[in-house]
Amino acid sequence: MAYFVTGATGFIGRHLLGELLDNRGGEIFVLVRRGSRQKIERLIRQWDTDRVTPVVGDLQADNLGVDPAWIAEHSGKIDHFFHLAAIYDMTASDEANEMLNVGGTRAALSLARALDAGCFHQVSSVAAAGEFRGRFDESMFDEGQELLSAYHRTKFESERIVRDEASVPWRVYRPAIVLGHSETGAMDKIDGPYYFFPLFKRMRDALPGALPLLGVDLGDTNVVPVDYVAQAMDYLAHLPGRDGEAFHLVNPKPQNTVGMVNTFSAAAGAPRFAVPVDRSVTGLMPTYLLPRALQPSSLLGTVVRSGPAQFALRQTIGRLGIPPEVLAHVSFPGTFSSYATEEALSGSGISVPELDTYAANLWTYWEQFLDDSIKSDRSVVKALSGKTVVITGASSGIGLVTAVKVAKAGGIPILVARGLDKLEATKDLIEGQGGTAYAYGCDLSDLDAIDALTKQLGDDFEHIDYVVNNAGRSIRRSLKLSEDRFHDFERTMQLNYFGAIRLVIGLLPVMRAQGGGHIVNVSSIGVQTNPPRFSAYVASKAALDSWSNVVSSELVGDGISFTGIHMPLVRTPMIAPTKLYDRFPTISPGQAADKVITALVDRPHEINTALGNLGSVAHTVTPKLAFRILHLAYQVFPDSAAARGDEGRSESEQILLARVLKGVHW
Repeated sequence: MAYFVTGATGFIGRHLLGELLDNRGGEIFVLVRRGSRQKIERLIRQWDTDRVTPVVGDLQADNLGVDPAWIAEHSGKIDHFFHLAAIYDMTASDEANEMLNVGGTRAALSLARALDAGCFHQVSSVAAAGEFRGRFDESMFDEGQELLSAYHRTKFESERIVRDEASVPWRVYRPAIVLGHSETGAMDKIDGPYYFFPLFKRMRDALPGALPLLGVDLGDTNVVPVDYVAQAMDYLAHLPGRDGEAFHLVNPKPQNTVGMVNTFSAAAGAPRFAVPVDRSVTGLMPTYLLPRALQPSSLLGTVVRSGPAQFALRQTIGRLGIPPEVLAHVSFPGTFSSYATEEALSGSGISVPELDTYAANLWTYWEQFLDDSIKSDRSVVKALSGKTVVITGASSGIGLVTAVKVAKAGGIPILVARGLDKLEATKDLIEGQGGTAYAYGCDLSDLDAIDALTKQLGDDFEHIDYVVNNAGRSIRRSLKLSEDRFHDFERTMQLNYFGAIRLVIGLLPVMRAQGGGHIVNVSSIGVQTNPPRFSAYVASKAALDSWSNVVSSELVGDGISFTGIHMPLVRTPMIAPTKLYDRFPTISPGQAADKVITALVDRPHEINTALGNLGSVAHTVTPKLAFRILHLAYQVFPDSAAARGDEGRSESEQILLARVLKGVHW
């Protein structure tokens, strides 16, 4: 097999290429603009393959601008031509939609004809159904449906061109709204439901999660993860005897729009919407049988498209990053049947997962890597723009997300961790988003390696503005089980204390020479609350706190300052081995990274939580009572509940105590 793919660096295209590389043999030629070779070359390095070959061209030129000599050489040798390059954006202009969706399809068909391709695979969209009301199946196309937006019109027209003008065999794929990867959450742009994620974040930060909000029934929508779309396309493209067919890559069951919103709100920890009058009242008949003006999608679309509404929406939700155009298309007037597609996929093991099984992955990825709100915070951008920030433990968790946020604000993260491969992946992510980053592999428990690192950093950079001591090791084990494991204390101190201060000491000459700097130590709420079973971990963090407090008075004259963050329990790989944390209330790495950004910008001496401060006061004012409460926690949270045979009883007590004392390590 040989393949030609347009839009290979796009979201769906990238995942489709991954499927082709995993499941098929043969060379894959991908269309790239002359100025975009770096992007595809970065992907080729990630795939670690020699089967992908860039072909320079232009989506707006005849035959996609491919060299005639290349076409002549490969004519009759391309088995599958996948055309994915298009605009998938409801907010794009009419001109851009026409030029890329319609013009691009004509040019791609022309090239497929010149190559005498075995089959032309057109990635269309359910948007081609426009305002059709009722059940729209794979055999339907031109049903006289209204096409109210340029996106709908050009998706319909590009599919019509394939059906009417293709001189090679063809297949059409109509995805619903495509979300990120169901397992990794990976997404590369803000579209569809993602426009509402900043609103969910604000609701989470401003309102109690249990507060119900009033909502209205907005009809049904349809969303699918990108991995399902890519897997289904790869499988369906290679089925024999299916040329001339369209396939609906949709969720077989219509999804209630408010239900979808509530699923994402739950993933974000934000309040959810209650709908007093919903389909249980209005759904006595299918919505498409209601008078058109009363149908949720029609009513919403009519209101949203009016001039006064557009102005009002721009001044309200528009300021939250939600384009008013998107509201008119939050639900579909019809439903999409996928019986034929399901039949074709039967036996493949490929199916659409339920949204609530992967919504948390989508939210986490967005919060960590796609949330651009920091770019509009002038104080943060002013403080970090052009500044170098050394971040340890930058390959995952808090360090990784902090690095991404620093880069979005215009800073230059210097990534440090033991695994250079993971750091390079973080560096690629940051550079792919337009930022700048540098990666240095270093075992931060090796003091000689730290000395070599600080010397290298001093040689490579004219100034080091910030250091974030984030790398750390946590050990949860009672003293009773540690009496013959003194190395637990040694290795925890080695990384959390000695490694951290060795790094700072090594960079002090650079900071003194430049007239100042700021160090952020990611400490623990445990230093304030002293939870049982964390004697090794809490002691190492307390040592770093005390050292920083002492040397702060010595270095203040040099313009060098410290912030200690007594971080509550964070959902990171560090706590993953402790399975009882799986059901505990935690903050996300994104929320933790926000605290680090605050420390970098405002430079307070400490950043604490209310519960941490309460724990500190309790140990000072009523130490005996505090120790009795902690002893109760010591009994409730055993080293191994399963070994004691009372896992069920202790689990309920654990959850209750963890929710009351949210954020404390148990």
